[in-house]
Amino acid sequence: MNIGLVADDAKKKLMQNFCIAYRSILSGHTLFATGTTGRLIEEVTNLSVTKYLSGNLGGEQQLGVQIEQNEIDLVIFMKDPGLPGTHESELGDFQRLCDIHNIPIATNLATAELLIKSLDRGDLEWREIYK
Repeated sequence: MNIGLVADDAKKKLMQNFCIAYRSILSGHTLFATGTTGRLIEEVTNLSVTKYLSGNLGGEQQLGVQIEQNEIDLVIFMKDPGLPGTHESELGDFQRLCDIHNIPIATNLATAELLIKSLDRGDLEWREIYK
């Protein structure tokens, strides 16, 4: 499955730790991330990540296009709720596109863990049929 990974600056370390913890699950899937997030994940996990531009340079839009084309099966967007509206439009766009294409999206650690464990159990195999 294709997994999109995005993290606000204050959540990049959390994303790294998440990917370390679930490396064995993530290694069986194709990972896509905005530039800095992807580089940081690769550095600590040795996982292969297809990297877009940095988020503020268009990487979030690049991931959005892939979501829009129904080429992503799961999105994990580690959002910093303390940031006043900086990513609200990008997150809103991701959520809208994910809703349109029935793509599960997590915006915090709790939902990310639920989705990654569901992925490991095979609960998301319906995405293959849906595409």
